[in-house]
Amino acid sequence: MTPIRTGIAFAITVAAFYAICALAWVLAPGPFLGFMNNLFHGMDFSGMVQPRPFAWAGFLMALIILSFWALLAGSFFSWLLSRLTR
Repeated sequence: MTPIRTGIAFAITVAAFYAICALAWVLAPGPFLGFMNNLFHGMDFSGMVQPRPFAWAGFLMALIILSFWALLAGSFFSWLLSRLTR
């Protein structure tokens, strides 16, 4: 398990799950909001929702930032794990 390969695998995983999450929001915003409210122990996120069209630029920017962060986190995890298991 090399740091860069682990980082890339984690970045791809995060990107895929972010895309699935965004797709769920676009296809069914009401049920998805209910799911998120239940996921976070009944917190009500409906006050944060603003009616606006889907923005590809915002989606792509978040996808890039999350993927880069996951690359760094996965690489660091692999590096740290190799140091701790010696």
